[in-house]
Amino acid sequence: MTSTAVALYDDPVFREHDAGAGHPERPHRLDALRDGIRHAGLEPDLRLLAPRPATTAELRRVHTAAHVERIAASDGRTVRFDPDTLAGPRSYRAALAAAGAVVDATDRVLDGELRAAFCAVRPPGHHAEPDRAMGFCLFNNVAVGAAHALDRGLRRVAVIDFDVHHGNGTQVAFYSDPRVLYVSSHAYPFYPGTGSAAELGEGAGRGFTVNLPFPQGTGDGEYARAYRELVEPLVASFAAELVFVSAGFDPHHQDPLAGMNVTPAGFGAVAAACGGAARAGAGRIVYVLEGGYDLDGIGRSAAAVMGVILGRPAPPVAAPSAPAFDRLLGELRAHFAPYWPALAP
Repeated sequence: MTSTAVALYDDPVFREHDAGAGHPERPHRLDALRDGIRHAGLEPDLRLLAPRPATTAELRRVHTAAHVERIAASDGRTVRFDPDTLAGPRSYRAALAAAGAVVDATDRVLDGELRAAFCAVRPPGHHAEPDRAMGFCLFNNVAVGAAHALDRGLRRVAVIDFDVHHGNGTQVAFYSDPRVLYVSSHAYPFYPGTGSAAELGEGAGRGFTVNLPFPQGTGDGEYARAYRELVEPLVASFAAELVFVSAGFDPHHQDPLAGMNVTPAGFGAVAAACGGAARAGAGRIVYVLEGGYDLDGIGRSAAAVMGVILGRPAPPVAAPSAPAFDRLLGELRAHFAPYWPALAP
């Protein structure tokens, strides 16, 4: 019998990752997320779990041996991998725990111990490519979890990514693999420069990469409609045995690194669509924290998402979608319908 339990993964080690003085990806993000969930009265309904470190074998399902060794060599030191991405003396251990939390959550959800999990981890992961740390990310946490699920024998795994930045690392990891459906909504053009709708996957994986490039200023009404009319039916038709969600709260209207206009209600609508897509398959879902840099925004938005995961109604979205965005949705629907008939008019 499948459990109804929902877990929240957190640990002090995640606050020991030092991304550098003044860096927006700071430990206070996790404190704000926890405060938001606590103030919403949701924490008593959660199982609080600590992670375990990912093993080298688990990391190497996604990352090259050289990359794993490069990150490991930063242990106890300060190493800058690119202008945005730095590891402090304890960052390697935090990165192992971040990836390990997702693997542990995957196991517990697949074994029926949990219905869902939210991994409140740092450093984030979706920009990390198999052989490269970038965009604040050292290991690709959600990709390591998805690869673990495949190793356990799953044939259909979905990753939904609502971070404001395109998850280039996750896309690269599964670009030719039809067992993994990757769906990303993101600002475009924007960092890291990838994520156009023309990027569809290659070989047997063509059509299993679905990028939804949104213009700056996109808000609640647009996100709610896109996720209800595109993401949910598309992922539902895939009938995923497990759904991962790369949960980036940087589309929030107060976020200092982006220019979107999403409120907690909009994130609730996105979470409702992700849950609907999961229920169309095996009903199993694992959320993994990515970005989100306004502390009030991450707290309130994470609470809205967690409420939906726990079965509370999503808060109503008041704003309608703009006519220009309606046209964009029509274009995206027509673009992806040859691969996903569920989107055909």
